[in-house]
Amino acid sequence: MDATASGTPTIQYHNIPDQPITTIVSNPVPTFERRQRHCYGNSSPGEFPLAANPSIVLHVLTTCNLVPQDLAKLEASPLATCSFFRQPANFAPDFELSISELAALDICRKRAVFKPMTNEERQEMKQRCGGSWKLVLRFLLAGEACSRREKSQAIAGPGHSIVVTSKGAVYSFGSNNSGQLGLGTIEDENRPRPIRSLEGIRVIQATAGSGRTMLISDTGHVYAFGKNSFGEAEYGGQGAHIVKTPQLVESLKRIFVVQAAIGNFFTAVLSREGRVYTFSWGNDGRLGHQTELNDVEPRPLLGALENIPVVQIAAGYCYLLALACQPSGMSVYSVGCGLGGKLGHGTRTDEKYPRLIEQFQLLNLQPTVVAAGAWHAAVVGRDGRVCTWGWGRYGCLGHGNDECESAPKVVESLSKVKAVHVATGDYTTFVLSDNGDVYSFGCGESASLGLDTAIEGEVGRHRNVMAPELVTSLKEVNERVVQIGLTNSIYWNAHTFALTESGKLYAFGSGDKGQLGIGGLPENQSERGNPERVDIDLS
Repeated sequence: MDATASGTPTIQYHNIPDQPITTIVSNPVPTFERRQRHCYGNSSPGEFPLAANPSIVLHVLTTCNLVPQDLAKLEASPLATCSFFRQPANFAPDFELSISELAALDICRKRAVFKPMTNEERQEMKQRCGGSWKLVLRFLLAGEACSRREKSQAIAGPGHSIVVTSKGAVYSFGSNNSGQLGLGTIEDENRPRPIRSLEGIRVIQATAGSGRTMLISDTGHVYAFGKNSFGEAEYGGQGAHIVKTPQLVESLKRIFVVQAAIGNFFTAVLSREGRVYTFSWGNDGRLGHQTELNDVEPRPLLGALENIPVVQIAAGYCYLLALACQPSGMSVYSVGCGLGGKLGHGTRTDEKYPRLIEQFQLLNLQPTVVAAGAWHAAVVGRDGRVCTWGWGRYGCLGHGNDECESAPKVVESLSKVKAVHVATGDYTTFVLSDNGDVYSFGCGESASLGLDTAIEGEVGRHRNVMAPELVTSLKEVNERVVQIGLTNSIYWNAHTFALTESGKLYAFGSGDKGQLGIGGLPENQSERGNPERVDIDLS
């Protein structure tokens, strides 16, 4: 690195004598000379080898927030510098770690989930992820990307909606017959209202089921309201007891939760260490354990995922998908009801324990996000390909027909699109591309696809969309869309949210209960076909 004479102040480096890299490799720094981290020191114009200033190299790697793959490439490089990045750096907190491992650890320390962990908990996570801080970093980053953790998000629940701002405030609107809005009443609301009882609590993730809502705070606590049963069927009655304001789930107090998913008859939560726990629907060993329907004690999901960290969970009608992070790469496991082939194993049989979906290896596809619709599922790969499988009714798989697929199949009509996210509902699917374009396909009822699907001359009738179509109505908002949220229920008319990069929220689809958040609809209207701005700022 050359110092210039242009008048610009030169960077100040700490004063470590120049030594050849070979000297550093063959003669590690003794314990009594272990280095201190510095970014500045005496000015020494001229060139210096990397080994002469490892502290500033570490500083640069950390502040640049390199991804784990880049850090790994430094160690695997065939260049002469590879030994520098592989050898022990002799820096605290672990003098045996290499520069790239220390950089990964430093970047991990910036993550909100990692910060409050004790050293013992961090070491346990490291071992669970494969014994490397680079693998821990990949695990943390993957989890953040999948669930928009600590970012604004809009949840289109069955008949009601939950919105979380980037600062952790929560708004709710729509159907409220079971207190699922958390406002202390059972009155429906057609515009966003803040849940004031949560003031002082920062929420980072939300999920909604029929008559039920769950929120997760940045401290790992879970708050639930609405139907007071984790095991009620979606179409069940109101229940003997309802909760109208957010209540801490006592049985989860000892688990630091980062995500929750509500399926029919069961609820699942994911811990920050990547362990999956389920409530209810354990009779007959359906989820690898034996419990009663209304059991509120979390049970660990046994089987193949006991020692594999999971970064995301997704729940559909009586089944669960888990995106797992292994040293060899990302993989997807499924468990539960196999009706329609939605477990992805090439059959329609049930699975009592999580089972690896092997088709992705055959497709040479690295999954990055999973979505579980009521009867079908989808995955986005690192290369931007989209796979769907399960019940293909109404064209929700996007393959141009309504046939079922019992194993993941690439959506060929999206071959020129690089997808970054996918969302699934009740026979509907949305795909978000890297340039912000949105595509949808499946059931056209309730106008939830954002497309002009009305059948001319037939009032209230909509065509189904068998292959992906660009949602042109969202291009008219002139903003990049970063999240799509849609109803995942077979018993409610669907509605959809589109969240833009600047924090603007648009809604379309069914609005009979006020779930669009745009106020009351005109008489004889129960839906909106074009996106309409919701009066709320999520930035």
